[in-house]
Amino acid sequence: MAAYGLYTHIHSNKRRSVALLIGLFVLVYVLVFAGALLAEALTVEAPVDYLVRAAEYDFLKALPFATGGAILWIFIAYQFHQSMIDAVTGATPVTRKEEPRLYNILENLCISRGIPMPTLRVADDDALNAFATGLNQKQYSITVTRGLMNALNDQELEAVLGHELTHIRNGDVRMMVIAVVIAGVISFFGELIFRLFFQASFYGGFGGRRRSGGDGEGKGGGGLAIIIAIALIVVAWLLSVVIRFALSRQREFLADAGSVELTKNPDAMISALRKIENRSELHHANSAVMEMCIDNPREGFSNIFDTHPSVDARVQALIKFAGGHDPGPLAIESQEQPQPADQPPEGASGGPWGDAPQQSAPQQGPWGPDPGPRGGPWGPNRS
Repeated sequence: MAAYGLYTHIHSNKRRSVALLIGLFVLVYVLVFAGALLAEALTVEAPVDYLVRAAEYDFLKALPFATGGAILWIFIAYQFHQSMIDAVTGATPVTRKEEPRLYNILENLCISRGIPMPTLRVADDDALNAFATGLNQKQYSITVTRGLMNALNDQELEAVLGHELTHIRNGDVRMMVIAVVIAGVISFFGELIFRLFFQASFYGGFGGRRRSGGDGEGKGGGGLAIIIAIALIVVAWLLSVVIRFALSRQREFLADAGSVELTKNPDAMISALRKIENRSELHHANSAVMEMCIDNPREGFSNIFDTHPSVDARVQALIKFAGGHDPGPLAIESQEQPQPADQPPEGASGGPWGDAPQQSAPQQGPWGPDPGPRGGPWGPNRS
């Protein structure tokens, strides 16, 4: 169904995201079947059709265990994903007392739309970036880097926080965390199967190969089955990556639009993106964390593996649909805090705000240099 307007686009995006997540679960089962086929090919000499039927039987037996393993993996991520992300980024929770500027901006946004206040975190990193995490209302959190806070003014910072709040409102954060977890399951089991395959290749299979019949009709079937299994594993892994990245790309345009809908300030969103552009790399973060950020500069082959649309594309969308204006690439000017009243003004000297002025050189009078102090009223003091 075609989507018209912001909210129908949000609902359409949710439907596509659910379909993609179901596709990720299907890939888990494809991986399990490929592992079963590979195991049969390494242990039985038989035609390909026999190996496929045997793999189907093994797959049905392994199906409950695969489903339980995936659910257990998701449960672990549900409980500990924020701790793992904080360990990677070095982010810590902050309160109004610790970061009043940032806290007040986020609180005002939440109050204006009746949105529960997520936990606010700050990562001491010079990169300009921010991201939202969490799987439910109690876990939702927004993390902002120190570099972003120093580089953006209040309007731009409000736009970025509005972008991340939109991810939370639209359910993008929950979708992305689950997608990253499922893709992690696929990567883990794919690597496990490959390791078992190479180990079996070096040591002659799983306990030695046996024949399915005595007339030799199964010669050559194992090699073809192995090729099919490896192809399935590779395709499952590639599709999991593409699906994960497609989920990330789709949500960014909607989050930019949602930020403008919250702040009524498209120019602030555009100028924030221009400042963030080429300055957003979190060097200590893995690819899973970067996918959740407002900008991810890491690129892939022919844009297939890019997790975010380019800043130019996002700016053009804001100009076209929100009436914003593009200032072009922007230089960074640190947003310095007001100087405390008890500190001397910059450059002040002498008087109550500084040291006494240094004594100047003797002044030239009409009859020569000023001889300086003379002691008493008529001449120097005599000892």
